[in-house]
Amino acid sequence: MNWQILYTIALKDLKEAKQNRAAWMPAVFVPLIFTVLLPLAVVLLPALFPSASSPPLDVLLSKRGLPPFMAEKFAGLNGQQLWVVLITGFFLAPLFLIIPLMFASMVGADSFVGERERQTLEALLYTPLSDGELFLGKVLASIAPALALTWLNFLIYTVVVNAASWQVMGRIWFPTAPWWPLMFWVTPAVATLGTVVTVLISSRVRTFMEAYQLTGSLVILILALVASQVTGVLYLSTGVALLIGLGLWVVDGVLMILAVRTFSRNHLISRI
Repeated sequence: MNWQILYTIALKDLKEAKQNRAAWMPAVFVPLIFTVLLPLAVVLLPALFPSASSPPLDVLLSKRGLPPFMAEKFAGLNGQQLWVVLITGFFLAPLFLIIPLMFASMVGADSFVGERERQTLEALLYTPLSDGELFLGKVLASIAPALALTWLNFLIYTVVVNAASWQVMGRIWFPTAPWWPLMFWVTPAVATLGTVVTVLISSRVRTFMEAYQLTGSLVILILALVASQVTGVLYLSTGVALLIGLGLWVVDGVLMILAVRTFSRNHLISRI
């Protein structure tokens, strides 16, 4: 495996993806809703309407069978503190997985179909690379920036949550324990899943938007995780995050093997 060639392909893809502003601008600015607007709204809501927000939340929690790790985390918190920790520390966590999925899908969708639209695909296919190196180079171009963007937004979210909730909490309390495996174990798995699926689709369709829209269905997995937390079916603990990540990595490994084996530049050449 020639890593220098993989790096060259990835760097070329990133430079070309930057030129497609209609695609990458939403992937960059939409995460600001998760990292800035949502946490600010959550923290300010109980401060502005304390009588309207705290009691219903207390009633809601009293009817749930909270797992021990959450019951311990909520012990001694008043209504406003409970609201802030529950929403920003737990319920919003799965939404962060949309960031790597969105950005990886954007770059991945532009991989082969973008080359075709720019009429540079033929030159790429005749380069002295194996099919596996060509495919992995495209995958690397999507995963690396997706992770960098996600971790940058995680840093911003951490600062915003702690700063905005300082008056309520009186201390730096975020991130909570489940966020660490979520960011550094689950997030790379999600980015890899989105990338492999998107690059594979990109090699089989003819337009960027077609590839991007087909991979949008993966967001349903993230929304299902959000719904499971809100309804109390599943709570994102450290152990749950590790198990989710493990399951995703297994799926990633299987898909990667299948993708590399089934990917064929001859098929792409025949469609130019």
